[in-house]
Amino acid sequence: MNFSPCIIVPFYNHGQFAERLLSGLLPYGLPIVIVDDGSDATHKQALQTAVAGHDGVILLNLEHNGGKGKACVTGLQHAAQAGFSHAIQIDADCQHDFSAVPDFVRCAQKHPEALICGRPVFDKTVPKVRLYSRYLTHYLVWVETLSLAIRDSMCGFRCYPLAATVAMLETSWVGQHMDFDTDIAVRLYWYGLTVENLPVRVVYHHDASSHFRMVVDNGYMIRAHVLLLCGMIWRMPRLIRRWKAS
Repeated sequence: MNFSPCIIVPFYNHGQFAERLLSGLLPYGLPIVIVDDGSDATHKQALQTAVAGHDGVILLNLEHNGGKGKACVTGLQHAAQAGFSHAIQIDADCQHDFSAVPDFVRCAQKHPEALICGRPVFDKTVPKVRLYSRYLTHYLVWVETLSLAIRDSMCGFRCYPLAATVAMLETSWVGQHMDFDTDIAVRLYWYGLTVENLPVRVVYHHDASSHFRMVVDNGYMIRAHVLLLCGMIWRMPRLIRRWKAS
């Protein structure tokens, strides 16, 4: 398959960022697939207004909010069916530096079979509790993969090789909520993908609202790590062989 990347954006109630999102991504000339995950009417209208008139933007609408993972999987499957070879996922809250898009494209061209993960470079706007709490997930992922290959599994800026990703999704259950980013990264590593890590500047905006639900989403994360740790145990011989080979 020829190299043909697109951008996928899971969107939920980020209407205040819709114009900024598109003005930041459209200059790179890549087709954009936005999956509206059941946004409220006001945010949905803001998104539709921003998208209007842009032929390179595909808007998929989910009737009900199913979670970030549901939106991303919908976008990945659509992109694969549309004939794209790679999908660059980026969050809708405009926290990630859009200028890294060409870096992901170049890396995907050089490593077409790899999962390319963003490695956040935070500035002083990052809440300290978020910065330090990430390390617990980092350590768990390194145990679950018996590898340091995935430097940050929580960053929502990454690039998937679509053929392998969709094939994995057909055989494995992946978290549908805020656990998605970490869950799919680990499972793609288990599936055999190599991993590349690219630095991405991250800024927390004062006008951004987090959709992270402290109790519910932490519950999803705990469930995901329990399942991943159990999955690691019976994959351990293969993971050890891979570690030794590397």
